[in-house]
Amino acid sequence: MSNFLSEENSAETVNARMGDSTDPRMRQVMTSLVEHLHAFVKDVELTEQEWAAAIGFLTRTGQICSATRQEFILLSDVLGLSMLVDAIHHRRPSGATENTVLGPFHVAGAPERGMGETISLDGVGESCLYQGRVLDLDGNPVANAVIDVWSDNADGYYDVQQPDIQPPMNNRGVFRTGADGTFSFRGIKPVSYPIPDDGPVGQLLEQVGRHPYRPAHIHFLVSAEGYEGITTHMFVAGDPYLDSDSVFGVKQSLIAAFEKRAGADTEWQAAFDFVLKKAE
Repeated sequence: MSNFLSEENSAETVNARMGDSTDPRMRQVMTSLVEHLHAFVKDVELTEQEWAAAIGFLTRTGQICSATRQEFILLSDVLGLSMLVDAIHHRRPSGATENTVLGPFHVAGAPERGMGETISLDGVGESCLYQGRVLDLDGNPVANAVIDVWSDNADGYYDVQQPDIQPPMNNRGVFRTGADGTFSFRGIKPVSYPIPDDGPVGQLLEQVGRHPYRPAHIHFLVSAEGYEGITTHMFVAGDPYLDSDSVFGVKQSLIAAFEKRAGADTEWQAAFDFVLKKAE
């Protein structure tokens, strides 16, 4: 094989330059990446103008990233890549709660609150009582499970998106189950919202005729010693965007009924059980 790159041998020529000391996994990943990337360019016969536009798109994607905005994660999400990686690495037995995307708005260090307390610090929105259990696959309660929860506000924004409007840690909290595995807390009924679409990813969605909306949901990280942790959502049943989530995060098993509560101190209630698989 020639050492010089041609249209016919492009991928083979690039991969042949890898050094003998390359980490085996790095070699596997980069070999496949180069092969698929070169095959794509040949398949669509990418023009020089399109290549330059792609470079510009990736440049703008990096430039808009900040401490509170990760446009590359957003790009991965809307291409379905985030959910594909998640699905491959979180294959669980039937009955175990399914994973979905973490999303870009999780914040470490949310305050731990007592069961039944509220995570809504501004009191804005339709109040909701959340309750359920953390169980193992045999239906036994999981004590001392940690539930890290966060949601958008009534206008569809997370606190980090509105630091001058929402109080810090608004609609965020950490709860710990007791011996019976139950949990309960108060928050607001989440609303549908668009992912940030004022940047390159939003422009891409517009160009391919897709909307930027996510169906209403509330986020959960559930963990317990000896069990595989869960990164998941609870989606609001009946939301108009369940079948067209812009980041492909919806799974049927994660859709929950939100019911009106007559004559109660909270307007809505939602129940959901989390089922953990033991760690291998």
